[in-house]
Amino acid sequence: MKRFSQLAVPYIVWAALMLVLPMGLIAVYSFMERGNSIIPFSFSLEHYIKFFTDPDFLLILWRSLVIAVKTTVICLILGYPAAYFIARSKEKMQNVLILCITIPMWINMLVRTYAWIGLLSEGGLIQRIFGVLGLGDIELLYTEGAVLLGMVYNFLPFMILQIQASLSKMDNSLLEASADLGASPAQTFKRVTLPLSLPGVINGITLVFLPAVSSFFIPKLLGGGQYFLIGNMIENQFITVGEWNFGSAVSMIMAAIMMLLMMAVHKAEARSRGGNPAKGGQYTVKGMADRGKGA
Repeated sequence: MKRFSQLAVPYIVWAALMLVLPMGLIAVYSFMERGNSIIPFSFSLEHYIKFFTDPDFLLILWRSLVIAVKTTVICLILGYPAAYFIARSKEKMQNVLILCITIPMWINMLVRTYAWIGLLSEGGLIQRIFGVLGLGDIELLYTEGAVLLGMVYNFLPFMILQIQASLSKMDNSLLEASADLGASPAQTFKRVTLPLSLPGVINGITLVFLPAVSSFFIPKLLGGGQYFLIGNMIENQFITVGEWNFGSAVSMIMAAIMMLLMMAVHKAEARSRGGNPAKGGQYTVKGMADRGKGA
């Protein structure tokens, strides 16, 4: 055990250098402002006050949260049925379907997003299909719909894979017990399948929402600069404007929001695992019998 701990030291040091140190520097930058020739930097909350008192910045934050929620909801609506179908397929078919879902993920996300520009642009494939169907010219690129489409396309596999993993681990004896007790498929799904798949749902929501709320190149490419989100704002402060201190403050605000969301997700996941039969929760065969009688 001691030898194993020693082997872990280089990884801990590497993680500290790559994660903790950059975050520490960003935190320090966020509380600093330029001073005078004697004291070049001084402590200040100005950048945080500036963000929370400017309605334009708050509007950008709200827009980012809204688009992230929309992306997460759409991914959940599309991902759960797909994951359920995969989990109920035969093993060979499961492997094929999972491979089909993961193959696009092998390609860089930036390249995949660029591909959508060609599909959605004027004269692109989708525009031509609309023309054949007699729908006329519909502006698709550089709209909120294009940004939403790009996010759903890129993040949907994360939702499907997490839910599919939970559904595949489900104890089929619970489903059989529910059917034997006279529960309908809808009742079985509501009382057994859905509660037991909640850990995968929660993980999927986390893996979709967090990158969606901070994404910057998808709205930049598919929104054409007309759809400005918080990720674009941070990038703009660091690269274009050169306001590293304000950009660091916005980054810390987003980090705090994400940490709060992660804490909420952790609590929700802990509650959902309370119903896991592996953890001694309420979804046991006996419990299902009592529920089946009540149904």
